[in-house]
Amino acid sequence: MARLHLLAMAVSLAVLAWPASCKSARSVLAPVTKDPATRLYTIPFHYGANIVVDTAGPLVWSTCAPDHLPAAFPCKSDTCRLANKYHAPSCTESAADKLCDHSHKVCKAFPYNPVTGACAAGDLIHTRFVANTTDGKNPVSQVNVRAVAACAPSKLLESLPQGASGVAGLAGSDLALPAQVASAQKVSNKFLLCLPRGLSADPGVAVFGGGPLHFMAQPERDYTKELAYTPLVAKKGNPAHYITIKSIAVESARVPVPAQALATGGVVLCTRSPFTLLRSDVFLPLVDAFTKALAKQGAQGGPVAKAVKPYAPFQLCYDRRTLANTRIGYLVPAVTLTLGGGKNWTMDGLSLMVDMGPTTACLAFVQMQGVKGGDGSAPSVLIGGFQMENTVLEFHMKKKRLGFARLPSFTQCSHFNFTTRSA
Repeated sequence: MARLHLLAMAVSLAVLAWPASCKSARSVLAPVTKDPATRLYTIPFHYGANIVVDTAGPLVWSTCAPDHLPAAFPCKSDTCRLANKYHAPSCTESAADKLCDHSHKVCKAFPYNPVTGACAAGDLIHTRFVANTTDGKNPVSQVNVRAVAACAPSKLLESLPQGASGVAGLAGSDLALPAQVASAQKVSNKFLLCLPRGLSADPGVAVFGGGPLHFMAQPERDYTKELAYTPLVAKKGNPAHYITIKSIAVESARVPVPAQALATGGVVLCTRSPFTLLRSDVFLPLVDAFTKALAKQGAQGGPVAKAVKPYAPFQLCYDRRTLANTRIGYLVPAVTLTLGGGKNWTMDGLSLMVDMGPTTACLAFVQMQGVKGGDGSAPSVLIGGFQMENTVLEFHMKKKRLGFARLPSFTQCSHFNFTTRSA
């Protein structure tokens, strides 16, 4: 009896202790590197392969060896349907089963190049995303995340960073990388993105599954606790992350854009564009307001900025020797976006001005080409990678919201501690 009692007590203690010893699912970490030639961002995907980060992309794709084995997804399967739910305008609208083999066991998808728009048909395959789990402060342990990707011919790599082998779609679709990590690792369908500033080799950080997120300057400070939120807006037929801009101000003065201009076409966050693009009905009033505010700044005793010949693709450039430089970049009028939900996203000199050449700095906004003002077929504003840098962004697909927090001047997205610690 004594032995039975001791055994029962040992079992009950083990049961009581079991929950405390179980490891909860951890988010998955990836370094984000900026390519100096293309200004695009990449993450490591599997051994020796990097793929381009595309926040508007619906799929994961890469080039495959000639002897690759297609996954056995029938044309009518849910996976095949999801792989063909969204097509780029340049892609064929043919039904997927028309491109399947005669046995109808191999699904074809349509990966596309986010820079050139080129598209190709490719087999779906099983692959792995090799990364590390994280506690929000360091990498913890390596993990192999099973994923479904599309194969693509090598010609689809044109204009992507040298050495890149494909694209990691991070949109709100079911076969984008965040959703696949969430399903495989049993974490939340959300991700943090903190893009590195400048063209140094130090990487920024992406965390699939959500925070916390800490940086070395203040290791106890969790930046996911400081996020402001705005709703993510669904756009039919497009899985990209859209938000709403209610108004734009330059130095607190509202920019007189035409009524409904910002609502027509929506506002999208897109890393495939190095800089923010604006439709002409938004771009022209904004540039006019910025020019006047900068001139007023000089008239009130500040530095008098000297305009110089524009440096393509920008239309407003200055001799940077005539601009005061501060810890938040050039001393220029701030631009504030008032977002849906009433939160403000304010951009200072670091996010507004880019150096182009030894003596030139340009306003890092670009006018969309081939699109007329008010044309709803294009976004009114496409927020590009440069304006997202050094900002913690949380894309939460389940709650349909975007969180954002600008990092202070003493820290950067490249200050995450990638030194692995034991679990």
